[in-house]
Amino acid sequence: MTPRSAAAGPGDREEMLLAAYATLRETSARMLTLARFGEWEALVEQESRYLVQVERIRRMDAQQSLRGERAARKAALLEQILEQDMEIRQCLVARRDELGRLIGNSRRQQSLDRAYGAQQGTLPIDASRRFGKRGT
Repeated sequence: MTPRSAAAGPGDREEMLLAAYATLRETSARMLTLARFGEWEALVEQESRYLVQVERIRRMDAQQSLRGERAARKAALLEQILEQDMEIRQCLVARRDELGRLIGNSRRQQSLDRAYGAQQGTLPIDASRRFGKRGT
């Protein structure tokens, strides 16, 4: 328990826990926006913050249970977080599939380059000198 939470009463600790869940929901919403816009590097950075928040909430949750209306608020926050998480995952799966297609295209291009690359840069043979011109 932090010094601040040790001095706080049960109601204050419950509100701090709910505030932590609300902050996590906001972080999740930012991550979803980043995923929707394909800002993958920023998403990874935000995910690091998210994981730190999840660990903090896990410790707080172990020390403080919620009842009644506060438990319902926590459940609503968790539901929103999970919905956002599901949509983030869908964006990530779509990105993974896109990268898979790009890798496949790159591999096919490399195979073509290996197979036909030796022919690139060579000049066509002028066979007319050796065999004569057609039609003459």
